[in-house]
This record gives sequence, structure tokens and C-alpha cells, in this order.
Amino acid sequence: MNTQNLFSPFQLKTLNLRNRIVMAPMTRSFSPNGIPTEKVAAYYQKRAEGEVGLILSEGTVIDRPSASNDANVPHFYGQQALSGWQHVIEGVHAKGGQMGPQIWHMGIMDNHRSGWVPPVPFEGPSGLNRPDFTNGSTMSQKDIDDTILAFGKAAADAKKAGFDCIELHGAHGYLIDQFFWDATNLRTDVYGGKTLAERTRFATDVIKEVRKQVGDDFAVIIRLSQFKPAEYTHKLANTPQEMEAWLQPLVDAGVDILHCSQRRFWEPEFDDSDLNFAGWAKKLTGKTTITVGSVGLTGEFFGAFAGESSQPASLDELSRRMDRGDFDLVAVGRPLLADPNWVTKIKTGRTSELKGFSKEAFAELILE
Repeated sequence: MNTQNLFSPFQLKTLNLRNRIVMAPMTRSFSPNGIPTEKVAAYYQKRAEGEVGLILSEGTVIDRPSASNDANVPHFYGQQALSGWQHVIEGVHAKGGQMGPQIWHMGIMDNHRSGWVPPVPFEGPSGLNRPDFTNGSTMSQKDIDDTILAFGKAAADAKKAGFDCIELHGAHGYLIDQFFWDATNLRTDVYGGKTLAERTRFATDVIKEVRKQVGDDFAVIIRLSQFKPAEYTHKLANTPQEMEAWLQPLVDAGVDILHCSQRRFWEPEFDDSDLNFAGWAKKLTGKTTITVGSVGLTGEFFGAFAGESSQPASLDELSRRMDRGDFDLVAVGRPLLADPNWVTKIKTGRTSELKGFSKEAFAELILE
């Protein structure tokens, strides 16, 4: 495999990366009561030691009573949780890595299988997680205002702790994405609207507050997806014109990097072009993009939850698209979850040592 293009440095604002490989954010649920443990810190430090260019943390929730549906998902607020994250970033920096927290509000959710529920009902733009599924309340203007401020506060705390960037989770059917989707945003105020462009208002207000809190020189990423967990074939934007109307307001509000989530990176986003989501996003906005989706494996992420195993796969098609300039950075999820040394093995051509992936890897924080 020709992977030389993955190992060139990258620089943007506060990011000075040794290569183009990003550890994708993956929920791990190993932080009891929202507090990252020593083992969580060791997990991220091992990936930095393994030469990951940029580590994006698992989703870490903002200071809203029902931002999470899982008691073991980490918080990004409160003295204990922030102290835990301080320890994480210090460990990553000690191994030459860079890292940003993924800042998250889940919005309207299914109740967790554990039976744990937050102290107040889930909140979202219209109380919906997907069509005809209500499991919470519709946000008031005050709820929206307070949530925007909470996103900004988390970003400010990340910068204060020494993180190198932040990522906003605007994908996969969570709160920001619930505002994007017409099936879950039925509002008639300024946060609703018939067009996707109109429904970007909540996201742009969050981005503006984050930018206000961290300043102009701090790198801000947003993760986006067309698909929904409830509808894998869904597209928020059905044409390049609709995509531009969706993405450009986010860029204008202050986003530096668009992290374009899809299930399989090689799949074209629209007819008559083989460009994927990240390729179109870069073409339409001119901004830095991250591609992601089954990189280095034969199977895709959501299949793994259903028990499907995957084997190592070639990176030749990824390299071809990167050489063409379709995207700037590449996010890798399950291979790095299962093997902290995946990057060094790719770099040194030790492909025979690459591991496959099975659902059992979700059940622990792998350190070797």
C-alpha cells in the first residue's frame, strides 16, 4: 500500500500535526458518573505514543441536565471531570500527540438499556428523536440560550485545560443534527424552517458562541453526517446546491474543519461524480475536511455493533482520493480502538501485523 501521503505534516491555527491520521471519536462509556479515570487517560496516551496525528475524544457532554442518556459517558463540566480531562491531555502531550474533546449534547434519546435516566426529560427541537418517536420535551428559547452558552463554556474549558482544538458533534441524530433534520425539527420560530439552510440557525449560534469563547486562532471542527442511525440512506442535502446551503453558514459562523461522517468513505455522495462527502464539502466550501468511514477495514461501524467482524483492508483507494486532493485528514475509528499501534504498523509497512475487529473490542479499553 502506498500510504506516504498519510504521513505528511499538517498545520492549521493551533494544530501542528505530525501526520494526517485522526483518531475518530468513539463512545466508550468507561467514565463512571461522567469522570474520566486513569485507564481512560492511559487509553488516549497509548494512541498518542502510537503516533496518531490528532486524537478526537469520545463524545463528552455539556452541562445540561439531560445532555446524556448514559451515566458512564464522560462530562466536560465540573471540577472532577475537568481534572480528569486535564490529566488526559497532559498524557497525550507527553507522548507528542495533539487532541481535542468532542463536545456533545445527545438531544432526544431512547432510554439507555441499563435503565439509567437523567434527572429531567431529554430535550430537543421538537421532542422527537426520529419520525413519530417522542421521548422528551421541546426546548424553550431559554433552554436553547442556556444550551448555546453551555457549548461555549465547554469549549473555553477545553482551551484552558490545554487541548489543541475542539470538535462539536453535529452528526448521527444528536441534538445539533436534530435541528438540521426536518423530521425532528418542526419548530416555527427562527430555529425551524422549511429549508435546510434555515435549520442551520441553532448550529451557527453554537459555533459563534464557541468562537467567541476560544478566540480566532483556536481550531474548531464540526462533525456532520447525511445519514441518521434511524435511516442509513437519508440525505439532509440531496444536491450539491443544498449541501452548500447547509455547510456555508457553518463556515461563515467560524468552523475551520468539516469532519464528514459516512459509513463507507469510498461511496459517492451524489450521482455523476465519485466524490465522497468530504470531497464535496471541500469542493463547495474550500475548507479543510476530514474523511471517515470504514477506513482500513472490510466492514462498517454500525455492523460491528450487530456482531459483524471485520478484517484489515487496503488503503489504496483512500490514498488515491487523498492524492487527488479530495480531503486533508483521515479519521480512523475501530482499527485504533482495537490496536494503539495501528499507525506505526501502517507507517513501517507491517501490514501482516494488522488486526481485525470484533464487537468484543467495544467491551474494554485496549492498551496493547
